[in-house]
Amino acid sequence: MTRLELLTLLVARARTNGFEFRRWYTTRLDLPWIGADASLRLLSEQRRYYALLFSHEFAFAFWKGGEEIVFPVPAATYQRTLPNGTTITVHRKPFQRRSARRSAWLYHLREMAAAEEPLRYLRRYLNIEEDLTDEESEALTPTREPHRRKTPGPPSKPLARAIPTDVPAFLRRPYP
Repeated sequence: MTRLELLTLLVARARTNGFEFRRWYTTRLDLPWIGADASLRLLSEQRRYYALLFSHEFAFAFWKGGEEIVFPVPAATYQRTLPNGTTITVHRKPFQRRSARRSAWLYHLREMAAAEEPLRYLRRYLNIEEDLTDEESEALTPTREPHRRKTPGPPSKPLARAIPTDVPAFLRRPYP
């Protein structure tokens, strides 16, 4: 994914949360408005996108306060010393993390400033389809046929257990 494509996705997400890109572009950069695509291209080519990424208006809109954000956390392996002095290796699986703080945008702005590449930091918070699909797993999995409606009739397999028809025991006992 190119820098321009990533900037386009970032601005699109911020715009859905109320960020006014045109107003920010004309007031903060003091440049005339030339269109959204041309403006993003200019930011990308001249490396002015740092002004966008670190602006409070953009960060506030991108990480909307109080709204749940879902982002993937990669797998990690680290050493841990137990209280008895033995050292074990901990293997953490990748998982989805959720955050819903009111001041999340301030936290992420600080973390992005400390990160080596702010665009990579922001990309973690975009759930992009190409990140969710793995080319190798797609090649190994068989293709599925489209779902067809079943015609009404007897089930193809017998049920694993009978469906209960009586009232459960905890509802039958007398209450004082």
